[in-house]
Amino acid sequence: MKNRLTPRTKGKGELKVNLVYGLKAMQHRQRIMRTRAEDGSACAVRLPWALILKVALLLLLFGLPVYAIVSCQLCTQQLYLEPTGGDIAELHLNHTGPRQDPRLHWQGGPALGRSFLHGPQLDNGQLRVQRDGIYRLHIQVTLTNCSSSSENIVSRRAVLTVGICSPATRSISLLRLNFHLSCTVASQRLTPLSQGDTLCTNLTLPLQPSPNADETFFGVQWVHS
Repeated sequence: MKNRLTPRTKGKGELKVNLVYGLKAMQHRQRIMRTRAEDGSACAVRLPWALILKVALLLLLFGLPVYAIVSCQLCTQQLYLEPTGGDIAELHLNHTGPRQDPRLHWQGGPALGRSFLHGPQLDNGQLRVQRDGIYRLHIQVTLTNCSSSSENIVSRRAVLTVGICSPATRSISLLRLNFHLSCTVASQRLTPLSQGDTLCTNLTLPLQPSPNADETFFGVQWVHS
């Protein structure tokens, strides 16, 4: 009886051992699979962040020079668009009939149409600047009862001058224009002016300038300190 029961008992023991080893092997494979899955998910998480950092670095490297160039261009445009600082004037002739004074008298204001004063002031029809700096002067004067011909002796001797007439210590001629055989003269220039300088425009007597705003006008513009 003992000899017949022993093999059966031995077979059950081997089966139990095999089941234990099989279970442990299965658990080991599951742990390996979980570990690989976790490693894969970690890589999947790390990869997008690395890509984002690279893209951000490229944008920074290429974006800074572009931003600097655009900012410089905008600053340059702003300097060209706003060079005057507000000191500017465009004047029309204040025509009062026959001239007794070689000086031309000017007037400015919105009521006159395309005329304005922003900064400079008028002193008895003469323009006085209120700010030191470099100014651009421009003037055009057209004579009335004038024809461009070689027989026009009047316009041949006509002269228009622009200069600082006050204060007397700074008196100087800035523009001198000869009409020759023309009925119109026009010119402009850059010149430094100081606060309180008064500009006078003189036209040879008894010549009469045209009062039309598109034929006779005078102006200044502050461009630099």
